[in-house]
Amino acid sequence: MKPAAFLFDLDGTLLDTESLWVKAIVEWLADRGAAMTEDVLAPIVIGHSWIDIQDTLHKTFPQLPPASAVEDAKTLRPYYARLAVNPRDQIIPGAVEFFKKVSRIAPCVIVSGSPHDDVVKATEVCGIEDIVRFVLGAEEYGRGKPAPDGYLKAALMLEVDASECVVVEDSTAGVQAGRAAGMRVIGINRNPSVPQDFSGCEWLVHDLSELDVRAVFGNNDE
Repeated sequence: MKPAAFLFDLDGTLLDTESLWVKAIVEWLADRGAAMTEDVLAPIVIGHSWIDIQDTLHKTFPQLPPASAVEDAKTLRPYYARLAVNPRDQIIPGAVEFFKKVSRIAPCVIVSGSPHDDVVKATEVCGIEDIVRFVLGAEEYGRGKPAPDGYLKAALMLEVDASECVVVEDSTAGVQAGRAAGMRVIGINRNPSVPQDFSGCEWLVHDLSELDVRAVFGNNDE
């Protein structure tokens, strides 16, 4: 098949950031008198938007000071920055190379649960800022994954049929979002220690380098 577009998740798909975000949130919570272990927090974080994560944290810990998702993101960001000393260390090489290859076939978009500005910075870290068609952050669409809202909005903006799009995801919530949007999904099973449900994926790999782009999606003019 030759897709009309490739729609990529970001965290855990192009950048290996989720474990660092989990550590950062644990420290952020501790400084606010709320204790949560990394293993309990990980399923709340992986595959979900910051808006949904923040909402869950405030419901779990009502003692947290009232704040919007934007306000909490601003105070959380320095905790992550202390852990991610060199952001390029989080790049997943096979995924970024795959992004570059398929961008020669069809428009590539990032639909992320992270704030828009963070997604833009991530494209610069990955060196794909000049080839990504656009990015959608958590605040730019309705419901977060597993709802299909972000992916459907991306297809609408690209003026393509959702059924002709390929979603690239690494989490249960992301796969469900792609499937709910009526799109084909590439599942990336990168982290067996936090099992995800890849039911319904058209392709399932451990690393995107395993996929032969030319054979699966057509000529990419290499």
